[in-house]
Amino acid sequence: MRALNRFLSDSAPSCVIAGFIAMLTGYTSSLILMFQAGQAAGLSSQEISSWIWALSIGMAFCSIFLSLRYRAPVVIAWSTPGAALLIGSLPGVPYAEAIGAFIFSSILIALCGLTGSFERLMRRVPPSLAAALLAGVLFNIGSEIFRAAEIQPLLVLSMFFSYLLGKRLLPRYAVLVALLTGCLVAGISGLLNFEHFALEVAIPVWTTPSFSFAALFSIGIPLFVIAMASQNMPGLAVLRAEGYQTPASPLISCTGIVSALTAPFGSHGIHLAAITMAICAGPEAHAQKEKRYSAAVWCGLFYGIAGIFGATLAALFAAFPSALVLSIAALALLGSIGNGLTQAMLQPQEREAALVTFMVTASGLTLLGIGSALWGLVAGVLTLLILRR
Repeated sequence: MRALNRFLSDSAPSCVIAGFIAMLTGYTSSLILMFQAGQAAGLSSQEISSWIWALSIGMAFCSIFLSLRYRAPVVIAWSTPGAALLIGSLPGVPYAEAIGAFIFSSILIALCGLTGSFERLMRRVPPSLAAALLAGVLFNIGSEIFRAAEIQPLLVLSMFFSYLLGKRLLPRYAVLVALLTGCLVAGISGLLNFEHFALEVAIPVWTTPSFSFAALFSIGIPLFVIAMASQNMPGLAVLRAEGYQTPASPLISCTGIVSALTAPFGSHGIHLAAITMAICAGPEAHAQKEKRYSAAVWCGLFYGIAGIFGATLAALFAAFPSALVLSIAALALLGSIGNGLTQAMLQPQEREAALVTFMVTASGLTLLGIGSALWGLVAGVLTLLILRR
């Protein structure tokens, strides 16, 4: 009860909005990938709905529990690169064997957390490179608002200028002003379409796992590598860049254990978020850093609500124009991008390495199936070693 009272007292309207925007950004950015992967594997609509339910409930539990436990904005997200991997990997693999591969990958991640190996690695990463990694990960999302302006100029520009006016007059509610303006303009322009929206509760579907070497090597190990390199590493970099020294091992081990428990219902893995965590950890969520954890808790609560009605999520998010979602996410991330760049450039002797990290990460480079977050960090560390030596 005391924790609940403290959470309610620490909450603010800006925290609720940040949590909702984080949830909205997470689902709209990659929910369609789950449908594509499920359909490619020949799964039924009930199994796909159970998949989304398992991911949502796992994210809700971990986000709420870890944020309250450590008083830090710990936001958990499903593996978007992992979902993209499954579009090509699931067809031809029996679903029960894929579930076994999900469990195998989750156990490997939990072991990394329980042994402390991941935390020891992250301690050796200079803060300037972590900040540059954060800025690079968020840069592409932030710049989407200008690409969206080509498609829906009236909608995007009205949101952008309302955000600036809100920043001038009501700084804490600038993102909310932009969101309300976007919804109003989209409604007047006929861009909101709730024709196919209907409430339908998701029903979990259990699949007994089985294990095969083919599935473990084609799905399990790639999922593990992608999760650690493309999500857990930049996710922890977000917390470090925003000044939170939350221990990494409990975060990684908790997500790994919960992923293994929810895998029989379809979850392919939940991990530390980067973009959505930055929305809750940035100054737009709350002026006081020690109270921003409440934004992550609200995000977890919205995850839980969305998971219960997982069968209707696609129709709900399809009702919003993509330009609106991209724009509000970009505006919510401006503060975090600015803070990341500022921290990255603070140390003159690390400035070039941080710049290389930022440029490679922001480029979207993909090699060996691994995204630019890992390669940006590798390039920055190599640059730093060469210049220092």
